[in-house]
Order: sequence, then C-alpha cells, then structure tokens
Amino acid sequence: MSFATTTSPTYTNFKIRPDILALQSSLVQWRRDFHRFPELGFNEKRTSNTIAEKLIAWGIPHQTEIAQTGIVATISGTKKGNSKVLAIRADMDALPIQEENIVSYRSQIDNVMHACGHDGHTSIALGIAKYLWENRADFSGTVKIIFQPAEEGPGGAKPMIEAGVLKNPKVDAVIGLHLWNSLPLGTVGVRAGALMAATEFFHCKIIGRGGHGALPHQTIDSILVAAQVVNAIHTIVSRNVSPIESAVISIGEFHAGSATNIIADSARISGTVRFFNPEVGAKLALRLEETIAGVCASHGANYELKYTKLYPPVINDYAIAELVRSVVETVIETPAGIVPECQTMGGEDVSFFLEAVPGCYFFLGSANPDKDLAYPHHHPRFNFDETALVTGVEIFARCVEKFLV
Repeated sequence: MSFATTTSPTYTNFKIRPDILALQSSLVQWRRDFHRFPELGFNEKRTSNTIAEKLIAWGIPHQTEIAQTGIVATISGTKKGNSKVLAIRADMDALPIQEENIVSYRSQIDNVMHACGHDGHTSIALGIAKYLWENRADFSGTVKIIFQPAEEGPGGAKPMIEAGVLKNPKVDAVIGLHLWNSLPLGTVGVRAGALMAATEFFHCKIIGRGGHGALPHQTIDSILVAAQVVNAIHTIVSRNVSPIESAVISIGEFHAGSATNIIADSARISGTVRFFNPEVGAKLALRLEETIAGVCASHGANYELKYTKLYPPVINDYAIAELVRSVVETVIETPAGIVPECQTMGGEDVSFFLEAVPGCYFFLGSANPDKDLAYPHHHPRFNFDETALVTGVEIFARCVEKFLV
C-alpha cells in the first residue's frame, strides 16, 4: 500500500494514500453543498436524501429514516479474518445561527448555519463509505457508518440506539471525530477516559410578591432574591467540588420586571451544569436546589425548579483510544501533532454510543489563523480549513484496517 504526503503551508505533514487524497475535491464539494443548505435537528431531510442518493449511486447497502432522518450504511469486508463490527458515527444537523461569512457557499437558509463542523463530519463519513466500499478486499468484518440527526438538540444518538443501530449485526466498538477549531490544522486530540462533559440544564422561577417600587416593605422582591441566588450558585463548585475534579455551573439567562417603578413578582434564571464525574454531577444537582431553596426561604420567597439531564459525559474506552492514537501516529509525522490534554466542558451526545459499546471520540484540528479560519464553534463566522477533511478519511480508514484485522 503506497502513500503520498500532502503539505499544508503552515502546519505539519500528513501521510495520505493517493486514492484517499483523490477524494479531497469531492469532500470539499459535498461539504460546501451541505453548508449551503443547513438543516436543524430532526429536519435534515435534504441532507439525508443527498446522502441516500450517493449511497444508492455507489451501491452501498443502507437504511434510511432511522430516528426520523438518520441513515446507517453497512459495508462488509471480503478479506478472510474476524467477524467484528466497527461503527463510525457522524452528525448532520446545523444550528439556529445567522451566518456572517462572506463565502461562495454561504448558508442559503436564514438563521440556520453549520457553525459546528457537522457538514464536514457528514462529508468525511461519505468519503470513508465510498473508500471502504471500493476497497472491501482490504478488511474483514463489517463497518456501520451512522449518519445521526439532532446532535445539537434534543439529541439523535439515543433514539438511533433505541431503534437498533447497534444491533443486527451487533457493534463491537464505535469511533467518531469532531472537527475542532480549538486545535490547529495538523493536530489531533485523542485521549482515554473523560473527553467531554455531561450536559445538564436548569430553569428556575423565583416567586415573590410584587408591588410599587416606592414601597418595597410591602413586597418580596423577586429580583433581589434571584440576584442572591445567582451569587450563591456561583459558590457551589468552588466550595463543594474537589479542586482535583472539573465542573462548572453557568447562568445564561436572567429575566424579570416590566417597568422601572414596579417590583417584579417573579424572576426567571436558567443555566447549565457541566462535569466529568457522575458522582460530582449528582452532588451539584442536589446542592443547586438546596442553595435555591435556602436563599428563597431566607426572604420568604418560593421557587419552581426544572432540572434536565441532557447528555452524559463522553468517556473514551482505553483500548479503543489507544488504537486511534496509534493510528494517528502513522498519519501525522510529528509527535507534537498528537494532543492528549484536549478535554473540554462542552458536551456531545456521542456519549450515548460510548455508554452502549466501547469506543473513542477524538478531535481533528481544523483551525488555520493564516486563512482567517479560527473562529470558535457556534460563532456566526465559524469556518474550518478543509484540508482536514481528507485527513479524517485517512484516519478512519486506518482505524478500520487495524480494528478489523
């Protein structure tokens, strides 16, 4: 098997085999098409239809309309060997953001944008599907390529699992990647254990007694109470979680009042809770309500709290993470290209796949400041260096070949 080396002007070299390197123009074309026509979670109908059309044209067996818009392509190798099954997962959905990039492939849908790289994930998944189908003689076993809807919410991984995508045949391991603008092009973030945090949310209504701003003694000031709740919440992590652990509680919304001379009878605050260790998460949820209840009681106010557990933490299996790391070493020529300390408090519903079967989710560096391609995820000017696309296909191909020996 022969390899070519493609060089980015600023970053490290990659070892990419010629037949995968030849996919780059198609990967860019597919990615830009998805980018022009982004779709929100569980509404990825055009995206899903486009994927299905390509799979049909290539002759790849697949199922559609799983968890509404999800697709699973199944490719079996013809090489004699084991009968293991490896799944590759890619998400397809966009975000409710108005794009500010001035590019030829700018989003054509108002207030919807691929601002997190899922258009690239889908294109990489299509690329590896095409490559594996054309090179079935190079591996044994089976590869399932999962095109998942709704990662950005409310979550498509769990309903896909419930629909049976990890069965018939039973999946032994799963891998996936995230194009990552927190890392430069030419690097890969891969680590065993906790990679991304659990994602939980809370919405709290503080109930006081309204009245005239000139007569505060006749009221229970919900804004005052809510403000003290906010301050108290921000002490929960610092005084209840070991400094060795990682956790964060952030308030994202505070709504109250209707006029300058009216003391509001209620106030609403909302926020997010993030952690790696489930035991820490249980403590945070408990202390959050205890804190709100305590502050409200001290002022004679009441409260209503809704707490939602969205995604568990992303925990990589040690053996599969080591497999990915060993593969990345063969693709990136410099050891500095592998970044093990790449944890983030961001969340991802690939965690449900990793709870169900051993697996590894990793970050593929995609930022290139020299091309003004370094805006963070979920920014209206988010974009990434498309050189990373072909690297993603190469890494996936080598993972398949190493796992399905």
